[in-house]
Amino acid sequence: MKRIILLIFLLFTMAVQAQPRAKHVVLIGLDGWAAHDLDKAHDIPNIRMLMQGGSVTMHKRSVLPSSSGVNWASMFMGVGPESHGFTTWDSEQHDLPFAYENAHGIFPSIFSIIREAYPNAETGCTIEWEPIKYVVDTLAISYMGYLPSSRDSLESNCDRIVQYIRDHKPLFFAPCFDGLDGTGHSEGWYSRDYYDYLARLDKCIGRIIQALKDAGIYDETIIIITGDHGGHDKGHGTLAMEDMESPLVFFGKNVKQSYQIQSPVVQYDIAATIAYALGIEIPQVWRGKPVKEAFR
Repeated sequence: MKRIILLIFLLFTMAVQAQPRAKHVVLIGLDGWAAHDLDKAHDIPNIRMLMQGGSVTMHKRSVLPSSSGVNWASMFMGVGPESHGFTTWDSEQHDLPFAYENAHGIFPSIFSIIREAYPNAETGCTIEWEPIKYVVDTLAISYMGYLPSSRDSLESNCDRIVQYIRDHKPLFFAPCFDGLDGTGHSEGWYSRDYYDYLARLDKCIGRIIQALKDAGIYDETIIIITGDHGGHDKGHGTLAMEDMESPLVFFGKNVKQSYQIQSPVVQYDIAATIAYALGIEIPQVWRGKPVKEAFR
C-alpha cells in the first residue's frame, strides 16, 4: 500500500511540474538597460506598471564579460560562455567548441527546446543588432526579423513587432531592442538622452501590451523584460556593478504581484525560467535555474 501511495504521489508531482504556467511568453530584451539609477528615469509608465504589478529584481547579474554577444547567448542558451562558446563582444562564431550540439549543430537554446516540445508552435524573434542572429537557433523558429536600428527607426520597428503579435499570436516571442545601448555609447549611460530613449521604449512596450490584448492572449501571457548588461560613462564590459546588473521583470499569468525577488539571478536563469513557464523540461546541459520564486 505504501508503495502504491508513493507511486501516486510521484506521478502527481511529475504532472504538476509539467504544467505550463502560461500559454504564451514574451521576452522583451533591452540592450544596455542598467539597473543603476533607474529611479531617475522619467515617463516610463508601462515599465513601472509591469514592475509594480509583477515580480522584480534589480540585481540580475550578467555573465562575464559584461558585453553584448556573450550575454545574449547566455540569455537564450541557459549557460555561460564556457559552454556556449561565445566569448567576445560581437561574436559571429563561437570562439570555443560548443560543450554540446543539438541536431542543428548549435548549443541548445530556448528556441530549439520549445520547437522540440511544441513542434507546431509559432515562435519568433526580432533583432535590431545583427550579431544576435548568431546566438539564435534560426532553424528552430517560425519568424526571424532583422529590423536595423537607427535613432529614428524605433517606432517603425515597433509597428512590425505589434503586427506580428496580432497576426500570429506566438507561443514565444523575443523582440530585442538595441537603441538604448547605442544611446549609452554615444551620449552616456544615465544621461538625459539615455532616459529619453528609455521613455520611447516604454511607449513601444505599451503598444506590445495592447497588441497582446488585441490578439486575445494577454490574460494567458507572461511578459519578461530585462537587459543583457548595464553600463557606465559611455561603455560597459568591466567588473563595475553598473555594468554587471540589469533589471529583471516578470508580469502576467501566475506571476506574483508587487513582489521583490530575493534569490540571486544570473543571465542564464532567464532561459530556464521561460522553459519552466511553458512546462518544458530543462535540458541537463543547461546550468540555469528557473526563478520559481517569482511565480504563484
